[in-house]
Amino acid sequence: MLKDYVQPTDSSESSETEFIEKHWTAIWQRTADDRTGGDAVMDKMETRILLPYLQSLPKEARVLDGGCGLGDWTMALLNRGYQVTGIDLSQQTIEKLKEYFPMADFQSMDIRHMTFADDSFDLYFSWGVFEHFENGMQECLAEAMRVLKPGGRLIISVPFDNLRHSIRNVLMPIRNQPQPQKLRFYQWRFTQQELSLQMTLAGFAVEKILPIHKRQGVQRMLFHDFGLAARGRVSRKLTPLLEPLLPGKAVAHMILAVAQKPE
Repeated sequence: MLKDYVQPTDSSESSETEFIEKHWTAIWQRTADDRTGGDAVMDKMETRILLPYLQSLPKEARVLDGGCGLGDWTMALLNRGYQVTGIDLSQQTIEKLKEYFPMADFQSMDIRHMTFADDSFDLYFSWGVFEHFENGMQECLAEAMRVLKPGGRLIISVPFDNLRHSIRNVLMPIRNQPQPQKLRFYQWRFTQQELSLQMTLAGFAVEKILPIHKRQGVQRMLFHDFGLAARGRVSRKLTPLLEPLLPGKAVAHMILAVAQKPE
């Protein structure tokens, strides 16, 4: 597994939980104008993978969106008749969501310490959240196991330690070493095998793990490895040409896993 670090926006010695909440509250505040109420996410790869599992559930099934951010997936599924609860560590974001969408069930909660009863949900999905805790994802997985009903599915995405990252890590090994105090841990990156092992250790039966967001990975490669502006003219022209040529295992930005709690 590979660690990524980030420059904190303030110099306070906050705990990991406080740091994560502040960091993501600031991001959601900057992107609040992008709030769509859900429709925009229906074309995303995560949704296309998620929908068949949702459609196989009974009408009364309960769904959990862990780390819901601006609430787009929660609202998209709610608008399509699913019983969805969205939770996020950012209390300010959740309060705003309750204000914008009073008909929805949004709650401020840490995915490592949820207040739901055992066996509460039929399906739990979480995009880009489980990787943000330095002691690993096992606490997140243990809570997922607890709140899912027997036979329930967990579908998550995490950053991919792809071939490009592996090569960079060999060439620049300092990236994965303890960093100066001014930097803070941000996230873990996982290979497909590492993510499968983590979920298996938590007791889940892993059904599939696949690379996603190849286009975003190509954009990041052009920026980080070749210095091309992510939204520059050259990058915009090269990205659609390179995307079909490069394998997902080499450049995809994320991996998505589907796993099931034993019956």
